[in-house]
Amino acid sequence: MWLDRFSGHSTPAASASGSPPPSASRSYSPAPRRRQSNLGPPSAAQRPGFSPRSSSLSLASNDSTTSLLGLSKRPNGSALRQSVTAVDAPNPLDVLERLLASGDKESPSSERTAARNGIPSRLVYDDSELELDFGGLNLRDIAGGKGLLAKDDHIYAVQTVEEFESEKSKFDDLHRSIRACDDVLNAVEINLTSFQNDLAVVSAEIETLQARSTALSVRLENRKLVENGLGPIVEEISLSPAVVSKIVEGNIDEGWVRALAEVEKRSRAIELKSKEHANIKGVGDLKPLLENLIKKASLPNNALCHLLTFIQALERIRDFLVAQIKALRSPNINAQIIQQQHFIRYKDLYAFLHKHHPQLAEEIGQAYMNTMRWYFINQFTRYLKALEKIKIHILDKHDVLGQDDGTRKTNILSGSKSLGPHDAFNLGRRIDLLKASTQTALPSFLAEEDKSTHYLEFPFRNFNLALVDNASAEYSFLTSFFSPALSFSAISRKFNYIFEPTFALGHGLTKSLVHETYDCLGLLLCVRLNQHSAFELQRRKIPAVDGYINGTSMLLWPRFQVVMDQHCESVRSATNSVSTRKQSASEQAKQSAAPHFMTQRFGQFIQGILTLSTEAGDDEPVSTSLIRLRSEIEAFLTKTSKTFGDSRKKERFLYNNYSLILTIIGDLDGKLALEQREHFESLKRAFEGT
Repeated sequence: MWLDRFSGHSTPAASASGSPPPSASRSYSPAPRRRQSNLGPPSAAQRPGFSPRSSSLSLASNDSTTSLLGLSKRPNGSALRQSVTAVDAPNPLDVLERLLASGDKESPSSERTAARNGIPSRLVYDDSELELDFGGLNLRDIAGGKGLLAKDDHIYAVQTVEEFESEKSKFDDLHRSIRACDDVLNAVEINLTSFQNDLAVVSAEIETLQARSTALSVRLENRKLVENGLGPIVEEISLSPAVVSKIVEGNIDEGWVRALAEVEKRSRAIELKSKEHANIKGVGDLKPLLENLIKKASLPNNALCHLLTFIQALERIRDFLVAQIKALRSPNINAQIIQQQHFIRYKDLYAFLHKHHPQLAEEIGQAYMNTMRWYFINQFTRYLKALEKIKIHILDKHDVLGQDDGTRKTNILSGSKSLGPHDAFNLGRRIDLLKASTQTALPSFLAEEDKSTHYLEFPFRNFNLALVDNASAEYSFLTSFFSPALSFSAISRKFNYIFEPTFALGHGLTKSLVHETYDCLGLLLCVRLNQHSAFELQRRKIPAVDGYINGTSMLLWPRFQVVMDQHCESVRSATNSVSTRKQSASEQAKQSAAPHFMTQRFGQFIQGILTLSTEAGDDEPVSTSLIRLRSEIEAFLTKTSKTFGDSRKKERFLYNNYSLILTIIGDLDGKLALEQREHFESLKRAFEGT
């Protein structure tokens, strides 16, 4: 047992001889082997003087096991790197003497002897606790070879030098294996140490991440609270990049107009927020930027993107409207097509321009008015020249009621201005022009090719119909395009500025048609056509043309009264020319009671006037003029009847004339026609008995 316990201490002689250390199996000890636990490190008394790099298998195994089990509790390194030394080791000679002195157990005095000799009591106690059993033999007997037979019946023989040499290679292999295991364990130890350090770093990082996660959670909650409050406001005043890109780079179409409406909506939101929350710093910062932008001032680099779109929008709107105005000056262009497809379709552009840059909007409006003023005067001048090529019946002072037929025919043959046959006193089919269902003016190319002769109401009707249609379309466009940016009074002023020369052109045409004519029916037809235009304008709700209509009426009615006066004057002259001398019997026999030619002419004439006055009002001069003319005709007939010597023939003459007039106007309707019919019926009854 002693040899076994101290077999790890090799003497220099043994080292020098090259003999290997005895096996860790302790085969030489006759004592039963005590099983030790591998869970804890071996005590210092059991491992005196071993180095950490000992080749002992038991030491390597125990120390490695201890290192693996206690790795997590050691700060750096393991037990493999620590030297195992016995503290206060006893003197071997004293221990040997004690063992030789007693084969069994030590006496109690051995403790005192050991203490006196410097042996620690702990070591003595530990050795006494070993309870070694030598089987009744002492060391000398054991050294002499007695009692080699163990309880397990195995006989252990003394190993000779030759046998040891033969087994040396095995021990070398075992030694190399232990070295390799030691290296592997060292590598494992290094890896585990590095892993432990990495775990410490990861643990620190996890703690940092946990702290950051907590901080981010707090910031997220705060941001959600702020976003709930500021989100709607920011959404209300902010623009998406798509809208800005559309305003700056996109084509002007419906999408561009919608993007512009979005910009306008955000602008109104900023103005509203500035009024509701005057103390908000963000709104206060945005408002001057918006004002500077509207004035086309330079913006700072940190201005919001939607503010930058205003100047782009204003410039693009200006360029777009100017391009359309230039297109109106193109030859043979239809202005209404451009107005409907480009102006009305994007009418919101002008409203945006007028709101944010009134001066520029006014300049654009003035450019449009000048262009359309030129456009209409140019178009209607060309149309008027085409209408002037139409042949017109010229009715002069010879085409009056009191004019004799023979004189009229002589005037025609002698070179009168009348072109073609015409009837100045019969309305005929001329009223079809007033009752025509088509309200389309004669195109200029057809007017130039028309070779037939017409009355004065034909060019008057076509010119004014075209003028009313164009004026209605232009006024409707102006109200649609410029409102609500401009008031209706301002729009009316723009309209009058555009059509002022065109209206003057129309009045000039009317003057040229009526200033020398004696066509009373034509004049009254023009009056009715003008009234129909007024009714149509009222139906279309175009009040701006009322001035032109009233001006035309002021040209027609005075001339109508002048012509009626000429008719009355001619009848009066005819009455004065009737001879009142007493005729001879032969002359009286030749006289006929048939109606006078002037009565036939008067009946047709009054029938045309009454037909055109079916819906006439009491304020018109037709009734007064007609009564005066009727009185002159009655005076003429009465004076003419006096030339008859026979009273019965005289009354028959008057009855026939009044009956003819009543027959001609008998089927007419209207208040004025009823009055005239009642009057002539009373005259007819007065002479009916004859």
